[in-house]
Amino acid sequence: MQKIISILLLGFCIFLLAQPLKRTLKEQENRFLTPDPSVTIQPATQVRLTGAQLGSKVAASTPSALYAKAYCVMDTASGRLLLSKNEQEPMPMASTTKIMTCILALESDRLDEFVPVSSYAASMPDVQLNIREGEKYRLRDLLYSLMLESHNDTAVAIAEYLGGSVKGFADKMNEKARELGCESTSFVTPNGLDDEKHYTTAKELCMISAYAIQNEDFLKIIQTPQYQFQDQSGKRSFTVNNHDAFLGMYDGAIGIKTGFTGNAGYCFCGAAKRKGRTLVSAVLACGWPPHKTYKWSDTKQLMDYGFEGFQTCDIPLGQDTFNLPVENGRQHTVLVSALSKDTDSVPMPLRIDDVIELKTSLPEKLTAPVRGGDIIGYKELLLNGEILERIPLCTQQDDASVDFPYLFRHALKSVVFS
Repeated sequence: MQKIISILLLGFCIFLLAQPLKRTLKEQENRFLTPDPSVTIQPATQVRLTGAQLGSKVAASTPSALYAKAYCVMDTASGRLLLSKNEQEPMPMASTTKIMTCILALESDRLDEFVPVSSYAASMPDVQLNIREGEKYRLRDLLYSLMLESHNDTAVAIAEYLGGSVKGFADKMNEKARELGCESTSFVTPNGLDDEKHYTTAKELCMISAYAIQNEDFLKIIQTPQYQFQDQSGKRSFTVNNHDAFLGMYDGAIGIKTGFTGNAGYCFCGAAKRKGRTLVSAVLACGWPPHKTYKWSDTKQLMDYGFEGFQTCDIPLGQDTFNLPVENGRQHTVLVSALSKDTDSVPMPLRIDDVIELKTSLPEKLTAPVRGGDIIGYKELLLNGEILERIPLCTQQDDASVDFPYLFRHALKSVVFS
């Protein structure tokens, strides 16, 4: 009988303890399933500004009569295309190809080595340095021949030496193009002679050039008026002269490279710097003989438009950190912030009438479990309706989901220590 009474008393005690535990368990469950009302929900937001509101006071008239079939002028700091036409249409680019040939040679770290001349290199058509099979030339010297006089035989000698063959070097050119984000460019030759599989776009030629002019040795070469050198034996001497007339006709001109073939027409890729801003431009199929000067006229108009019609302003990126409620989460909230963004503004050349939009897209709440580092939204910067930047917004910590064992432990603690 005493044993039965003990069991009944134990059951009664458990029943008494279970009532507050049950109520507390329910309260804990409601607490975790219901987001904290003190946390501000961050819905999708949008901010709209004009160039004038951000400080731009300029807007030059757009050139109305350019000769080039495709053209582009780009601000190098921001990558913004300031004016363009058919800028993504693949087209032959003639000797502007040699910009890539030169930059790969400069980055090879072999400038003081001697380049042997093959019979194939010596057989290239005009324009030629007239190098001969079996001769050797210092690679550094050949780059002046390549860029100042645009010699086709020099280009092939360089390609064979650095790539093992013309095809091997073309592979390196294409690899570099992809590295720079040029997906519509295809190199077959190092000199730009006509080939149906050899092409680029005005935009991507600007991208390649913007990269090239960051190299101090490249800048030195394309701005040198005259250069003299010899072959390895010292028996033959050469003088090469810079034929880039843009250097002498435009204030702040940097260069870069002319080109012409019967298929490509006149081409030119130029660069200029004024008041801390650097622009690059490209004109493709800019007339055929006798209209050799069209490329200069177009380039000057593009540069004038870029310098006079835009003013660099800072675009604020707004809030970078958010707190989002987490349904069924142990921490109730999770911190969300922009991924790899170490600045609160973006400098951009703007016209008065440019329209800038900043869109932030986030869910109103998350559901546990949440993993730190997950991309859950984006901040987008748009200029005249086109996305300039898309910044991922990521969770900064984990938040595990609330399960029964977790609820039971919390409820038991509340009952025991209340």
